Amino acid sequence: MTGISERAQNIPPFIVMDVLEKAHDLELKGHAVIHLEVGEPDFKTPDCICQAAIAAIQQGHTHYTHSLGILELREAICDHYFEKYRVKVGPDQVVITSGTSPALFMLFSVLLNAGNEIIISDPHYACYPNFARFLGAEPALIPVSEAEGFQFKPSDIKAKINARTKAILINSPANPTGNLLAPERMREIAALGVPVISDEIYHSLVYGVQEHSILEFTDQAFVLNGFSKAYAMTGWRLGYIIAPQAYIRPLQKIQQNFFISASSISQMAGLAALRSAQADVERMRLIYDERRKFMIQGLRKLGFGITVEPSGAFYVLANARHISQNSYELAFEILEKAYVGVTPGIDFGKNAEGYLRFSYANSLENIKEGLARLDDFLKRR
Repeated sequence: MTGISERAQNIPPFIVMDVLEKAHDLELKGHAVIHLEVGEPDFKTPDCICQAAIAAIQQGHTHYTHSLGILELREAICDHYFEKYRVKVGPDQVVITSGTSPALFMLFSVLLNAGNEIIISDPHYACYPNFARFLGAEPALIPVSEAEGFQFKPSDIKAKINARTKAILINSPANPTGNLLAPERMREIAALGVPVISDEIYHSLVYGVQEHSILEFTDQAFVLNGFSKAYAMTGWRLGYIIAPQAYIRPLQKIQQNFFISASSISQMAGLAALRSAQADVERMRLIYDERRKFMIQGLRKLGFGITVEPSGAFYVLANARHISQNSYELAFEILEKAYVGVTPGIDFGKNAEGYLRFSYANSLENIKEGLARLDDFLKRR
């Protein structure tokens, strides 16, 4: 095909979106699909956040903001990290972004040159290696095992470091596994002497454990976080980067050129989220936990393997190798025959092949119906 760049032709699809779009096709034909594939909160954005956005529009906060973001919001993020993790961050270390995907692009652009490597776990969030390759860098993938809760081993990371290594990416709680990285491992990773990027988007969605920020162990690290998951604000497109001050100006220049600034209205909504929505976050977290327990129990009854129970985010990565070694084909077979959307493990790396990711960001009623359909599907199969 001519006229299309190689990078555009070669970037892989995000398979979960292929599943979702196929599910939508089936729904247009009259089939009722149970969506357990999508990592998106099913809750409405809390009312205090919505009201803040309405007030922002009425008060005329509808123009470009400072490219780093509204100072008051950056200060609130600093307060949040001090209150929750007892780490001190200044507003001059924060960049507000249009979601964590642009934040990831900006960080990779600042840290990685063509030919550099970034260490990433396998399995991993599907888009991580795609971002790296799009910029001409290479993901250095390290397999992590189900038996250990898909946790990075610092010794494996150390063995992978070479002259081309420019960053280590961690994600805790993780997508697709829902597992948390142990704090002692985070401490060891922080001590390896390579910049650490910590994707903390699922913080506040943890069950029976305590999440930790990489900033508790080093101030020479980069945090990705945002409002999409904990505050049910996926459509608001609001995230942020916390970085050492020396990197802020390069990040700012990328922001100015590619994005100008995050949405002014979303930023005002984010300020309300940090100030007023903690009770709403806790209410959603308790409901997620109820769903989590039900889904784990239900999947185990159906024969799926879950060695270590996930304790964060809203995902279960279940071993389905006893059913099929081809998770892509199995996911679409389940969709077309049981009308249940699930995500194939291969979307998250070769080490997740044979697994299926189930999202419990759906009502308990729908999860029950989805598991019942899976039971019927497996019996018929």
